[in-house]
Amino acid sequence: MILDYGSGNLRSAERAVRRVGAEVEVTADPHAALEADGLVVPGVGAYAACMAGLLSVGGEKIIGSRLAGGRPVLGICVGMQILFERGVEHGVETEGTGEWPGTVDRLHADVVPHMGWNTVRAPEDSQLFAGLDADARFYFVHSYAARSWQLESGLPGQQPKVAWAHHGEDFVAAAENGPLWATQFHPEKSGDAGAHLLENWLRSL
Repeated sequence: MILDYGSGNLRSAERAVRRVGAEVEVTADPHAALEADGLVVPGVGAYAACMAGLLSVGGEKIIGSRLAGGRPVLGICVGMQILFERGVEHGVETEGTGEWPGTVDRLHADVVPHMGWNTVRAPEDSQLFAGLDADARFYFVHSYAARSWQLESGLPGQQPKVAWAHHGEDFVAAAENGPLWATQFHPEKSGDAGAHLLENWLRSL
């Protein structure tokens, strides 16, 4: 299920998930989003605008309820960023969903936005990146990111697994934390590597 809250490349995400074998719908209906086997939360554009859209459909409650019940959620791009406590863009601080501690702010790099293909350093025991080579490349388009990871522990057997990428500095490229997984890059735009990653997520459902 793809959550429609007015932000994100909904149709490209829908096509990408369908291409790897899933039955998928785009919905803003809270009941359908709560009951789905897996929920994708995409997002593009400004952090504040994405949060406003999410709040307008009760998306933060949907995400929280799903996670409380151990039901998988996959955040993509700004859909990952809003999982953190706050985002700061152009001096404006916006409260996020607070699923993870930390702040999303501007990358310190000579060229921003970070746009194009990049490699990711994933933990060896990552389920999300299982079967992918270390030189696999993923497609990024962003000026802001979580530049540190502050959640040190999780539930027993669910220690957070954090993947990193580098553009001017290290930033969080993906994270797996119990039923909540997310990527800063766009798997739906990342060719075969992105399709493999989405297959890994579907296998986890």
